[in-house]
Amino acid sequence: MFVRKLPRKALLTLLAGALLIVGCNMGATEVPTLDVNAINTAAVSTAMAQVSSQLTQTALVAPSPTPLATNTLLPLPTSALPTANTGAIPTLSFNTTPVAGFTQLASPAAPVATISLGDSCHNSAYEADVTIPDGSVLKPGVDFQKVWAIRNTGTCTWDEGYALVFIGGDQAIDPVNFEFKKSGDFVSAGEGINIGINLTAPLAVGKYQGNWRMRSDSGTYFGETFTVVFEVKK
Repeated sequence: MFVRKLPRKALLTLLAGALLIVGCNMGATEVPTLDVNAINTAAVSTAMAQVSSQLTQTALVAPSPTPLATNTLLPLPTSALPTANTGAIPTLSFNTTPVAGFTQLASPAAPVATISLGDSCHNSAYEADVTIPDGSVLKPGVDFQKVWAIRNTGTCTWDEGYALVFIGGDQAIDPVNFEFKKSGDFVSAGEGINIGINLTAPLAVGKYQGNWRMRSDSGTYFGETFTVVFEVKK
């Protein structure tokens, strides 16, 4: 064999080295075996702890959320209830309040002073219908004379140049004017006169009217209006 061929001294040296190595290994501390699952678990725990710490710090730094405004109910307007009917009945004045379906009757005229429709110099007043009162009924085509009783209520005399002039109405009645031309027709202040106008009733059936007024020698109209109002019937 090969061992037999080795010198005795070399064999002893190898044996002594082997024993030395074995003795060193017996006194050394055993190396622990690494657990891979434990290492992974520890790494995950450490990462979670770091994330939790960061979230906590962020929550501390972030401003607190502003509380939402609370809806406040607005007060409703208070409406005053209508006052209860006291039972009082409104008073109607038939002199001023028109009533549907009824014709208001004129109140009796109270005595009044002479109506002034001119000035101190020129004025006139109606006194009466001497002929053909307003509302008379005439036959078609009849000639008639309307006569008024008129008074000079001014201070000036109605002489030449003065006239009673037609100022409006139905031309079908053939209206004319009355002119003061003769001294016998002149009217002094305060005096009265009967003035007649010749007219003709129209042929057509219906109601007709004419209006006259005094006019001075300067062309100024004055005083009250004198009317003729009649109806033509067959």
